[in-house]
Amino acid sequence: MQILDNKLWFPPANEALEDGLLAIGGDLSSERLLLAYRNGIFPWFDDEIPLWWCPDPRFVILPDELKVSKSMKQLIRRNAFDFRVNTAFEQVIMNCKEVYRPDQQGTWITDKVAEAYIKMHKLGYAHSAEAWLNGELVGGLYGIRLGKVFFGESMFTHVSNASKYAFIRYLEKLRQEDVQLVDCQVYTEHLESLGARMISRDEFLQLLAQLIS
Repeated sequence: MQILDNKLWFPPANEALEDGLLAIGGDLSSERLLLAYRNGIFPWFDDEIPLWWCPDPRFVILPDELKVSKSMKQLIRRNAFDFRVNTAFEQVIMNCKEVYRPDQQGTWITDKVAEAYIKMHKLGYAHSAEAWLNGELVGGLYGIRLGKVFFGESMFTHVSNASKYAFIRYLEKLRQEDVQLVDCQVYTEHLESLGARMISRDEFLQLLAQLIS
């Protein structure tokens, strides 16, 4: 594991520890975040210190392998939620910031993280997919889009199936735009039910090299 300074660099991904931790430190500048994502690296935080990860294997969805249950197909057919993109990015990330996860002490989305991704949104790299109901934001997700890859970061829901609805509708949109890989980072049962699967880090990095120009 490497300790980063103010220089803009990352060690090779294959130098990550067994749990995927690659480096610690550095900053959250847009330049560093873009370099990270292009190299298959993403940030999590611990006590305000950036931790940079590149796990092996990697959890991904290939848009053509998206699985939609009968119940979700029914919700989509009747437009159960109003689906929108990039109309409330800051609201989405702040809602994700408040999500409680039993396996974490608090949230990894610190104020600095939120500020960094809001800046990335203003630069056109970070995007939100949103589910609205009766004029209220009830679910959604955000992530980074580079070339033909979408890197999912976090999601939230206040109404049953809202985040899943936003995710499915957004993947359908991405597929129409020729996005060929969605990075889910690490395993969750929720995303596995939608068709996510593990691939090796080497295969993941090869795909990034092909799909990000």
